[in-house]
Amino acid sequence: MTNNDDPLVLYGQSFTSRLLLGTARYPSPDLLEAAVVRARPAMLTASLRRQTATGGTGAGDNGFWELLRRLDVPVLPNTAGCHSVQEVIATAQMARELFDTPWIKLELIGDDYTLQPDTLNLVDAAAQLIRDGFQVLPYCTEDLVLCQRLVDVGCQAVMPWAAPIGTGRGPVNPYALQLLRERLDVPMLVDAGLGRPSHACQVMEWGYDGVLLNTAVALAQDPVAMAGAFADAVQAGRAAHRAGAMAAQESAQPSTPVLGTPFWHQS
Repeated sequence: MTNNDDPLVLYGQSFTSRLLLGTARYPSPDLLEAAVVRARPAMLTASLRRQTATGGTGAGDNGFWELLRRLDVPVLPNTAGCHSVQEVIATAQMARELFDTPWIKLELIGDDYTLQPDTLNLVDAAAQLIRDGFQVLPYCTEDLVLCQRLVDVGCQAVMPWAAPIGTGRGPVNPYALQLLRERLDVPMLVDAGLGRPSHACQVMEWGYDGVLLNTAVALAQDPVAMAGAFADAVQAGRAAHRAGAMAAQESAQPSTPVLGTPFWHQS
């Protein structure tokens, strides 16, 4: 399901879906293709450091890129695996040349155990990419100051994590994520750490503009069904946010009005 009257807008481009999907760790190319067809995501992410767009390492790689082209979904190259600003810049430039796209998902890893972003150098990397004409979607933590600095240097959207990549734990710091959503007036997508469709629905209810995920679908027992469940959850969460949830109450409130005393209680 898509909602054409409520598009996701990133860098001036509209997308009917608010779900972005990764392409790694699927049991087979056929399941990846079926999951994408079921979910109909706005973009598909792919790492140049883990695949080769030239097919130089064998037919399997070439088949992967042919699959992406056949799916006809915009590809969002990412800089996964980069540990320095120099690596990020080189990888992004290669991606732009290969895919003829200015889009880049910026990943600059600072810790190999948690795959936490390098928050000290992330802003510099984003600034350099933006000066070079890229449309940058930075993977970051839920730190408010960091996200504000990314916006200050020209990022028109930010992608804070819910939890470390691949953990599936869902939002581990709800307070910070909700505060971040309240304070920043740019599109924000939750990237990494979502494990269940209910997690995706929850962050969308908070007002996030979309979600990006991979492992929760790729490693599900039924990736195709899970892709559909996430797509439906994202749409449900967005619809609930737009509808406006009722305020929580401290005590029980009757849901049925009392219009008068029933006749059988009269003497």
